[in-house]
Amino acid sequence: MVAQFFIKPHKETYGRAIHSAAAYAMNDEFSRVLSQQMEHYTNDPNADRINRLKGEMSQVRTAMLDNINKVLDRGDRLELLVDKTATLQGNTLRFRRQSRRVRNTMWWRNVRLTYVNFNQTAFV
Repeated sequence: MVAQFFIKPHKETYGRAIHSAAAYAMNDEFSRVLSQQMEHYTNDPNADRINRLKGEMSQVRTAMLDNINKVLDRGDRLELLVDKTATLQGNTLRFRRQSRRVRNTMWWRNVRLTYVNFNQTAFV
């Protein structure tokens, strides 16, 4: 692609000689064109814009990757929170059953003690 971009403007000047030239045959003629092109891309403000845009794109890419990593970390934390919630819900149900059992046991003990006290006072 770069070769096409570079050769295309000079194709009219050099014509078919580009395709049939031997290696290094056009060095003398083409070194002037090459130095002009190098000067152009070294000092051209548009070339600087391209580098600036590449830098900005790199920063945007880095920011997006950071955001994606943060979202993935957040997803992991949410998954952990869901697991803890499910465990807590199971513990809540177990606590409720045990507390009902204890309450019923204590109620029956109270009923028995009341019955025993009532019988003792009745016989005395």
